[in-house]
Amino acid sequence: MMNKPAAAHTEELPVHECWALLRGVSVGRLAVWVTDHPDIFPINFTVDHGTIVFRTGEGTKLAAAQRDTPVALEADGVDPASGVAWSVVVKGNAALISSTQDVLDSYSLMLFPWHSGHKNAFVRIVPTLVTGRKFKVIDPAQWWTPQANATHASAE
Repeated sequence: MMNKPAAAHTEELPVHECWALLRGVSVGRLAVWVTDHPDIFPINFTVDHGTIVFRTGEGTKLAAAQRDTPVALEADGVDPASGVAWSVVVKGNAALISSTQDVLDSYSLMLFPWHSGHKNAFVRIVPTLVTGRKFKVIDPAQWWTPQANATHASAE
């Protein structure tokens, strides 16, 4: 009989907790559909009245925001003190913020892109689904197997 570790416990998060976690980070990954394949980009974002807002310039992200194809944003984190990790996914439709008042309001959101260049377009993701989960990060000794230290064939 083998000694197996207990199954890891994953907690599904209520929507309000997902939003609270998203408010505590500023970087996530935006997934979009490009012609015949998915693509993913790191973005700086902020939460604004139950939506996600990010800045971008001309390119794939802006083009995706102007199509009817849904997008997804994923953000995650880990609390080093407790060892609890979390992940939140927001699925929905993206739209360019275009009304003068909405653009002016967006400038007050404190969005600071990390990458240089013109990022004059503000995009809003209006969620259709928000899901999240959290779990305790386990000690690598629980998942690291003796085979992991075995000699491997050369890459050549």
